Formats: sequence, structure tokens, C-alpha cells
Amino acid sequence: MHSTRNKLLHLLAQSEFISGTDLGAQLGISRSAIGKHIDAFKQLGLDVFSVRGKGYKLSEPLSLLSYDEISDYVQAQLSHEKYRQIPQPLYLDVLNVVDSTNTYIKQNIAQLSQGASCIAEAQSAGRGRHGRQWISPFASSIYLSMYWRFSGGYQTLSGLSLVVGLAVNRTLNHFGITDGQLKWPNDIYINMQKIAGILIEVEGSVGDEVHCVIGLGLNVNLPDDITGIEQPFTDLQSHSQQTMINRNHLTAQLILDIQHALIIFEKSGLSSFISEWESLNVFANKDITLLIGQQSVQGVCMGIDPQGALRVMADGEIKTYHGGEISVRAR
Repeated sequence: MHSTRNKLLHLLAQSEFISGTDLGAQLGISRSAIGKHIDAFKQLGLDVFSVRGKGYKLSEPLSLLSYDEISDYVQAQLSHEKYRQIPQPLYLDVLNVVDSTNTYIKQNIAQLSQGASCIAEAQSAGRGRHGRQWISPFASSIYLSMYWRFSGGYQTLSGLSLVVGLAVNRTLNHFGITDGQLKWPNDIYINMQKIAGILIEVEGSVGDEVHCVIGLGLNVNLPDDITGIEQPFTDLQSHSQQTMINRNHLTAQLILDIQHALIIFEKSGLSSFISEWESLNVFANKDITLLIGQQSVQGVCMGIDPQGALRVMADGEIKTYHGGEISVRAR
């Protein structure tokens, strides 16, 4: 079913109308089956033109995910010195619709190797921090999760989400987006609007191996009529000079940059990244409200400490906080 649906989607993504008869012949299914697949695409939020006598096509081009294109890009970059330690071969599952890429990795974690990843065209139950819904329209963003195993226990993970955020920003720089900033502990912003979020889930014990699922949602080209996002947001296409951002190249570069950063983080911890993170801190020296459970702390953001904890100046004293989030929502 999914293979047929993916093939149909690629046919519809071409620039010309194609009849139901021709689609059925190419896919080996009936015209009524074609109609059912078209209905499923519409439920995913895709706008499919249907014109009597001409057939079907998508209302606008899509950059659909392709394992081969992602793999070819990664292989072409491995000659660069900084990427030579990245685990090979590339382990990547390219999915159509999944409940959550993080959940998919967790369900398969027993057989995964270092750096194994999955990416999906859409999520039916995408999650952000604190169980919030992550709006995941079809073929409009990057929904990527990666498995990484750390030795040494939980204490070795301090600042991991900050490092992943830096890696994502490096990828944005690679694609000409140079005005990204970072919000502690796990978001990427452009012009005070969220463009990406990171969700890290951890399994393990103190002093033992720790298994991490590193999830990323990155807005690429969101629909104009998107709803359900509770804070200011933006997407890459709004800041790019390219006619259409190639999500396969973007995915490949994200995998390269995240894994490169993780390898350095394993060796030296957060210390190699602190100055870069501080230079991109979107709330540096600004008044903030830090939410910690049902409590809140008002003060001035003073950056991070060597363990990645947030430093806040309040009542003439700098205190550090390892948990919580900086509020950007109306209260």
C-alpha cells in the first residue's frame, strides 16, 4: 500500500496533469483505487487538482524525500576531513506517514547502530517538549530522529540539546540562512520566530551506557493556511533565495552536521561549543521569564554555565537552572 501510494505521489508531483487511466496503468491498480489514494492525500492536507478530461496533479511542486538522493549527497561529502569519522554506511529509514519519528526509533532501538536515523513526510502524533503537539503537515518540513549511544551515564549528556541546536544552525548557514539564533535549551529562531525544535529522549542509568533519541522538527515550506501553532513561527523558504529548498540535500546535511557535532561532544563535552552558543543566544542580556513547573523566575538571561545550565540574574544574584523553559507564549 505505502509503496503504491509513494509512487502515485511522485507521479502527481510532476508538472503536468496525468489521467486516472494512465495512473492506474502505471501502478497496476484500478481507477477507483486511484480515487481512494487521492482522498487519502487530501486528508493529509495536500491540494490535488482534479480536472475532468485532464486528470490529476498536485497544486504545486513538492520536494519529496528520497533515500538514494540523501545517500548520494552524504557519500559525496565524506571526502571532507571533518566528516570522515561519521558512522558508515548510512542507516536511514525514509517513511511516508508515521505517528512520531522519535517513537519509531524507540520501538526499533534494540537493533539500531550508532547514528541510525529515520525521516518522515508527515507525523500523525508529532511531539514537542512537555508532550505538546508538533504540527507536522505533509512534505512541508523535516521530521528527523537519530539514535546515538553514549558511554559514561547521564552525566555525560549535559548540554546535548544545545550542541544539536548549534549543529542545526550550521546546516542553515550551509543553505545561506545566516540569521539563526538559539533559545535555551532546544529551539532555533529567526527574527524572534521559531523555525526548529529539538526533543531528546534518554534511556539508561547512572554510570552506564545511555541510549538517546534525538528528534528534530524543522519548518521548511509550511502551508499558508496552517493552524494550531501557539507561538510566532517561520520557515526556511521565507528566508531563502532558492526557488525550492531541496529537502533531501537539507536532510543529508543535517545528518552530517549533527553527527559531526556529536562526535566532538563525545570527546570534549560542551566546552568546545560554549562560545559559539553564547554568540547565538537569542535572549542574551534580555529580560526573561523562566517557567519551572508551576513556578516562574523573572530576571536577565546571562547565558549558560560549563554544564549548559541557564544563568539568570535576579535580585542582584546570578542563579543557574538545569530545567525549565523560557516563556514566549501569552500568559
